[in-house]
Amino acid sequence: MATVTRTIGASAEQVYAILADGWTYSDWVVGTAHIRDVDASWPEPGSQLHHKVGPWPLSIKDKSTVTAAEPGRALALRAGLWPYGEAFVRITLEPTGRSETRVTMHEDFQAGPLLWLRNKINDLILHGRNVEALRRLAELAEHSRHTASSQR
Repeated sequence: MATVTRTIGASAEQVYAILADGWTYSDWVVGTAHIRDVDASWPEPGSQLHHKVGPWPLSIKDKSTVTAAEPGRALALRAGLWPYGEAFVRITLEPTGRSETRVTMHEDFQAGPLLWLRNKINDLILHGRNVEALRRLAELAEHSRHTASSQR
């Protein structure tokens, strides 16, 4: 299991806007090579994001499904990586100021071989992956904040 927290220089609404745009996932989710399709209802519970994970020619086609969504506050997903397994991911957003948000990303394997192989090394790798994912998410959200500010 990995829990990572980062303060992002953007409002919770700006960060959630990135999460609510399924087409951006390959820009910030480490390991996602390509977004193949996004349900029109994304990020409503039950909606799916179809992705490709890993480098070619070893990439895997699978999907992630929203299990819960609170606009501007939280998003929970069941992320598929079959045949390796699936993970539960919860991202929470906590405003800490007018234009800052504390983002916490919790990820844990729920099924498959990755669950059976869970150990401290896997946890460290998952932690490092999610530190980088939140760094990328921050870059996108902070850039969108600056772009929105300059267009006013």
